[in-house]
Amino acid sequence: MVYRFTLISDEVDDFLREIQIDPEATFYDFHKAILKSVNYTDDQMTSFFICDDDWEKEKEITLEEMNDDPEVDSWVMKDTTISELIEDEKQKLIYVFDYMTERCFFIELSEIITGKDIEGAKCSKKEGDAPKQTINFEEMAASNSSLDLDENFYGDQDFDMEEFDKDGFDLGEGGESTLTED
Repeated sequence: MVYRFTLISDEVDDFLREIQIDPEATFYDFHKAILKSVNYTDDQMTSFFICDDDWEKEKEITLEEMNDDPEVDSWVMKDTTISELIEDEKQKLIYVFDYMTERCFFIELSEIITGKDIEGAKCSKKEGDAPKQTINFEEMAASNSSLDLDENFYGDQDFDMEEFDKDGFDLGEGGESTLTED
């Protein structure tokens, strides 16, 4: 049996990867196949999340053991086979590859191929360039520094900046601030 997963990104429109893998492979094997398909280095914290149909995270599969409480279920990539947590077509997953900014790939089990076996994992379809593996915080801050303050910014199309003094207080009809001091 072979699982065929489709990966997409919300950052790059034409990005797509298909990875075929044995369901008895581990999530770590899947992690390595993803990194190879997008030419990322293996020096970042990553996690898989099993999701419901609305992409809400349910179970986390971590790269390293993060929880030492024996009462809580925890899954580690090297110790968890894919078939242990995924068995139905259309199952959704999220693969977080940049923990600092929660950047991720959206993954779906697009097909279960029966009567066929695969050794290891392979990228069977590659379209578009992958997003950068990490984002420099200074670059991110610089690109987000210019806010667009159009007339809809405050939720009112009739908003007029002229109606406010330099401190943002409403000017009355006579042009005087309506704020009074006691």
